Amino acid sequence: MPTLYTVIRRPLITEKGMGVKETQNTLVFEVDMKASKTEVKQAVETLFKVKVSGVRTSTVEGKERRRGKFTGYRPDWKKAYVRLKDGQKMPEYLNSM
Repeated sequence: MPTLYTVIRRPLITEKGMGVKETQNTLVFEVDMKASKTEVKQAVETLFKVKVSGVRTSTVEGKERRRGKFTGYRPDWKKAYVRLKDGQKMPEYLNSM
């Protein structure tokens, strides 16, 4: 059984993620590759004390990177868009901006 902190790795703080957060009441997280939608939903509800209406996930393939003549790939990772129910207060995990 994975713990809450291994399911959700970190919030994704990007320009697109902030736009989705403000307009669609949705949070964006990097999650574990093996995490299911129900595990992500339970982790967000427990950690942030909010109600989740839906979870969408996508797998992002790692990009090819080079160091001189050597090539390699960044690891693949999984992204989750977590939509909160109407009337739920948006958690503020970004206070410095």
